[in-house]
Order: sequence, then C-alpha cells, then structure tokens
Amino acid sequence: MDGRIDITTLLFLVLAVVVFLKLRSVLGRRTGHEQTRYERYKAQREASQRNGKLAGQEKVVTLPRREREPVDQRPLAEPQTRLDVEERVKGLAGDNVQTARCLVELVRADATFEPDAFLAGARAAYEIIVTAFAEGNRKTLKNLLSSDVYQGFAGAIGDRESRGEQIDQSFVGIKSADIVEAELKNGIAQLTIKFVSELISATRDRAGDVISGDPMRIKEVTDIWTFAREITSRDPNWKLIATQAAN
Repeated sequence: MDGRIDITTLLFLVLAVVVFLKLRSVLGRRTGHEQTRYERYKAQREASQRNGKLAGQEKVVTLPRREREPVDQRPLAEPQTRLDVEERVKGLAGDNVQTARCLVELVRADATFEPDAFLAGARAAYEIIVTAFAEGNRKTLKNLLSSDVYQGFAGAIGDRESRGEQIDQSFVGIKSADIVEAELKNGIAQLTIKFVSELISATRDRAGDVISGDPMRIKEVTDIWTFAREITSRDPNWKLIATQAAN
C-alpha cells in the first residue's frame, strides 16, 4: 500500500465503467413505445370497460354447459335393467315355475330388490346367526330374528347354559345358498334359502369333555331358512322367520 495504483486494478476499473455506460445506453432510455406490465394491463382494462367487455374475451374458449351436452339416447335403459333383473331371478329359481313367477312379481313390486345383493346378505346373515347361536350371543340374534324364532333360539341357549354345556365351533364356509321358495302376500315378501355349509362343531360338558360332535372333523350341514321383509318398509333388512334342518 505505497500509494501506487496497480495496472491490473486500473484496467478492471476502466472496463467496469465502459460496461456500465453501455448498459445504461441500452436499458436506461425509454423510446416512448415501452410500457410496464401494469401500464399495459391498465390500458387494456380501461379499453375493455369502454367497449363493454373484458379484455381478451375474444380469445376465451367457452366450455360446453352441462345442460347442452348430448342427451343419452337410451330412454329404455331403466326398464331394460329391471327386465335383466327379472331374467336373473328366473334363473335363480331353476325349474321351479312357481318360485320363478313369485320372484318376478317381487322384482316388479319392489324396485330396490336385487337378487344378487339379497343372496350375499343372506349368506352373511347365516354365518352371523350360526356363530352367534354357538356363542350364546342373544343381542346379535335379536336383531336378525323374528320374535318367534328368537324365542326358540334363546330357549335353546338357556337350556344349554343350565346344563353347563358349551359349543366349540369353527365356521368353515358356505358351499351353496339357493332360493327354493318365494312368496309375496299382503306386501310381505318371503324367500326360503337352502344353505349347505361346512362346520367344525363339538359340544362340551362342564368338565370340557366332548359329548357330541367332533372338534377335529369338518361336517357338512344343510339348513333351510326363510327370510321375510315388508316391501314398503324403509328398513332394508330381512329377518329370519323360520328354520328347518334337512339333515
């Protein structure tokens, strides 16, 4: 730092001044044609307001309104759907003409009835009821059974408990569930289902000894149950109103 200016430093200073002056000559002047974004936007908006429309409106692509969309040319779709349901229920009845006729009558009387959904619900109800009975679960049974059937189930559970017996059961699965009878009378629909299921079941006494059944063997069981529902009811659930064992 002896007061002398290094030649390299001097050259950099000169170069910086030249660059600055050059940039100012290009960017620092206004020719009268340039506008800032805000100025252009403001000018366009004022012009659009004078013309009674938004600026750039002529470039807007209007999406088609929903009500202008082409109308689906299938006026018979809903009736055809019900006809399909009628054909399906006829197939579920097999060769039983009377059952087929009653099922078609039910489909026509109850627009909410779907045979596939009913059978799926019946299978689920069967498993729940069989399991609840084995466990002595009265609360679950009461929600799924008619009053008369519940009294029978509850009585059997009470007798079993009085003897100190317990059912050791495992539900393996349902092999088949078929509609074998149908009836629609006075607004009440009744469908009878033949269930073929597989269970592992054994009854034990107070000491835990097996007194009936076999805890190591799968047994095939056939039950015929009847479900009922008032078709005008808001409650979509069917209740078990009758049972009988085929074996």
